Amino acid sequence: MHNTNEIEIFTAKDLETNQEVRWCPGCGDYAILNSVKKVLPELGQPKHEFVFISGIGCSSRFPYYMNTYGMHSIHGRATAVATGLKITRPELSVWVITGDGDALSIGGNHLIHTLRRNPDLNILLFNNQIYGLTKGQFSPTSELGKVTKSSPMGTVESPFNPLALCLGANATFIARTLDKDAKHQQEIYKRAYHHKGASLVEIYQNCNVFNDEAFDVFTDKESKFINGIYLEHQKPLIFNNGTKGIRLNGLIPEVFDINESSVNECMVHDENDKTKAYILTQFFDDPSMPRPFGILYCNPNKPTLENGFNDQLKHYEIEDKKLAFNRLLKTKTSWEVK
Repeated sequence: MHNTNEIEIFTAKDLETNQEVRWCPGCGDYAILNSVKKVLPELGQPKHEFVFISGIGCSSRFPYYMNTYGMHSIHGRATAVATGLKITRPELSVWVITGDGDALSIGGNHLIHTLRRNPDLNILLFNNQIYGLTKGQFSPTSELGKVTKSSPMGTVESPFNPLALCLGANATFIARTLDKDAKHQQEIYKRAYHHKGASLVEIYQNCNVFNDEAFDVFTDKESKFINGIYLEHQKPLIFNNGTKGIRLNGLIPEVFDINESSVNECMVHDENDKTKAYILTQFFDDPSMPRPFGILYCNPNKPTLENGFNDQLKHYEIEDKKLAFNRLLKTKTSWEVK
């Protein structure tokens, strides 16, 4: 922990840069940028210890618009770059900015292994269900039948279920939020920051040019509480303005009318229960179920990757590194070609 008397106080205004924000007018990325800027000054860490690393895509312009350290890195490899930084500079707060194409297509392998290894990174996955930067091709999260420039007759591929994929990779923190809900966003980002391990936050982000209104059923005032459910730890799963609940029939979730039964039948959310988290991720594939928003799963007990490396270094201090390197090169597993 830092001594608060030694921390330079900064505000969201201090995080602005001299770069023109080059997203399409109305893009959901603006709302995410503003929420992150509001959260950082509240975290109690010096501004110079924040680093934002991105891959390639619309979202990946993000580091240019944050007056912190950062890197616009390689397509799909932001998590790998961020992991290397976190191992060598564990005191830094490292954030990965990525999109559904960058993280789940070319970067899919890097993402799952990052989650498995559990470095203390905050991964923000902007999901607009389309390739926006390259002008509207279908992405790994585009819905079945989606008509795009690369699927003029509709996609024949089933989309990824991102949070189920991440849970299967043994992620220790998975959550979902929306670009149009600033308060919810900021609450989730704070929790992700305080989680010691790899946190993955999927953000439903509207692309108003190539995939407009994709998430309207979850953001419109009249439909958001019918089609979505906001998770609270140790609280029953209730939605549709308190009239509907979700209960378990064995391990099978089902919607029921609370007025005709009892709220006591509701499944109680436990963000530390991986089995319940898995059930929640499957709502994605069931149109009869509301879409969960909030923290689906949090495991605070898995060791972080950087702590594992640092523990090794403490126990195996090398006095003469040059000698050790030469011995490594000349072990029995190496040979000279003449």
